[in-house]
Amino acid sequence: MQLTYLRYDLYRYIYPTDDVSRVTMLSKIKTLLLTQGVWATTVYRIRRWAQYECGSPAVRAVMKIVGGVLQLLVELTTGITIETSADIGPGLYIGHYGNIFIGGDVTIGKLVNISQEVSVGYGGRGQNWGRPRRIGDCVYIAPGAKIVGKITIGNNVVVGANSVVSKSIPDNAVVLGVPARIINYDSSRDFIRFNREKNRPILEEADQGLPVTDQEVELRAAGGA
Repeated sequence: MQLTYLRYDLYRYIYPTDDVSRVTMLSKIKTLLLTQGVWATTVYRIRRWAQYECGSPAVRAVMKIVGGVLQLLVELTTGITIETSADIGPGLYIGHYGNIFIGGDVTIGKLVNISQEVSVGYGGRGQNWGRPRRIGDCVYIAPGAKIVGKITIGNNVVVGANSVVSKSIPDNAVVLGVPARIINYDSSRDFIRFNREKNRPILEEADQGLPVTDQEVELRAAGGA
């Protein structure tokens, strides 16, 4: 499963939009070799596969060692840490590198964008202390955002730059500030970009499809879809 997920991760980098006219073999190679987000995501998927899916104890033991070394190199060169126990759906996109931390036991959905200086993990106060229960599908997390506490982030949410989210957020909300507050329900449709044909299988499985037009957003708000 993780290796299948990795394919959809890589599609996000290689085919960023529905227009494939500029995608060449050279551009694919450059993207795979020179994009720090690709390095971090690939190592995460390999480590998670070895930890939870590999059927051979011997291979698992070797891959844990190799994966640990690769993760250390990724952290030193990119500043990106993704804990192996984080459960992240297909289509992960890390647009920029540097000071990114995704903590263990966090569940993140499909087609999620994570920017630089983002932290997702344990935090909060009192009964709210803990890790996020779930971050939904098609969520855009802007630079500098922090998501902490025993909370849930809905589908199609935008977390604005430098926001601190410590309370649950409903579907399609755009939040901003410290602490983060809902400013509108315009969703992430202008922020999450991907090739729909390449990602069709995971789009069909998504809990809620990503709204892509104003008409579709209005229709859903009126309960028509």
